[in-house]
Amino acid sequence: MKCRIFAFFLLIGIGAGAQTKHSLNTKFPSYKGLVMAGYQGWFRVPQNGIMYPSEEQIGIDMWPDVSEYEKTYPTGLKLADGSMARFFNSADKSTTDLHFKWMKQYGLDGVFMQRFFDAARPGNRKRVETEILKNAFDAASRNERAIAIMYDLSGLKGSGEDCSLLIDDWKYLVDSLNVTNQKGTHTYLFHNGKPLVTIWGLGFPDRPYDIRNIGIQRFIDFLKNDPQYGGCSIMVGVPTFWRDLNADCIHDSYLHEIIKQADIVMPWMVQRFTPLLHNDMDRYRDVILADMKWCKENGIDYAPCVCPGFSWHNLSRRAFRNDVKPVESIPRQGGRFYWQQISTAINAGADMLYVAMFDEVNEGTAIFKCTDNPPVSDIAKFVGMDGKPSDQYLWLTGEAAKMLRKENPLSFTLPERK
Repeated sequence: MKCRIFAFFLLIGIGAGAQTKHSLNTKFPSYKGLVMAGYQGWFRVPQNGIMYPSEEQIGIDMWPDVSEYEKTYPTGLKLADGSMARFFNSADKSTTDLHFKWMKQYGLDGVFMQRFFDAARPGNRKRVETEILKNAFDAASRNERAIAIMYDLSGLKGSGEDCSLLIDDWKYLVDSLNVTNQKGTHTYLFHNGKPLVTIWGLGFPDRPYDIRNIGIQRFIDFLKNDPQYGGCSIMVGVPTFWRDLNADCIHDSYLHEIIKQADIVMPWMVQRFTPLLHNDMDRYRDVILADMKWCKENGIDYAPCVCPGFSWHNLSRRAFRNDVKPVESIPRQGGRFYWQQISTAINAGADMLYVAMFDEVNEGTAIFKCTDNPPVSDIAKFVGMDGKPSDQYLWLTGEAAKMLRKENPLSFTLPERK
């Protein structure tokens, strides 16, 4: 009798499993113990084949080291030796392959692929953004790096638009790109035993949408409960001061209602802390400790955000001509500021980290290989590497992963390379 009952429930389990579109296994069953970064992949060569044709059109504050790229493209800028400065193209498969090769080489566990709201629109799903996504999932599988979708609500308008199209987009990614069931090694990031999907952009006061009117609850319900495409864990990207509903956050308790339905909360901490203020790491620590206490009380995991620095001089020069920001407003200090955040977060009890960002040279937060030899310009200004090797931040990120997993002892001192 007991055998028949067991067989009955086993058949039920098999039937339920057959309904889901997701793989039942992955190399990465939990975010815990991992260092993940955000990946933009938005650097595209225009039709004329020339990236940044003039110094007036520069909107990035760091220049990538392109010495290892299989394909590079001309710009209208010159290096100090008079040679042409060249740039990469995110749409090249070889570019994506190189980036994921670096992740494996240096020990970055993986990335969240940014999926912006505009790219998720039905008419845009076959644009280059989706091809870049496909290349990334293939490269992640080959290099055994964790990868997951991060829906960025940037581009969502406040004029009656809502998150319903993200439901259809998730179905498209699952069916057409097999994001949760890759060919080869399955590396989609799971958490609590389920595929992890991030929704970023909730609670920021500068957004044109009201979180009460964008159908976010319907999207969350779908991701959690749909019998075929659901069964997912959710991470929400929110402002630094989400817990107090203050400062950089909207004053609406509905945000807390949304967060309590998530599995992980990840506060966006870029520009909120700086090495230029005395004991600012104490403030960073206190925010993390209080956040983690709130999360523990509400049964939610917590992923603090770390970044190497910040700069958006060239972008602000183009966008806000009357309010141009200084170069490297939050200095990197050769990696010291980055390591201060990493060690402070781990010492506070963090068991996962989110790095902003892998390739974000627009705001000077990139950790991939950049150069101390950017183009020469009287107009555009660039953040350098402080005399450090181009791979300094990739190497530090790998060291952070070892320290997070207690493979190396906790240290507040910037490690030195041997």
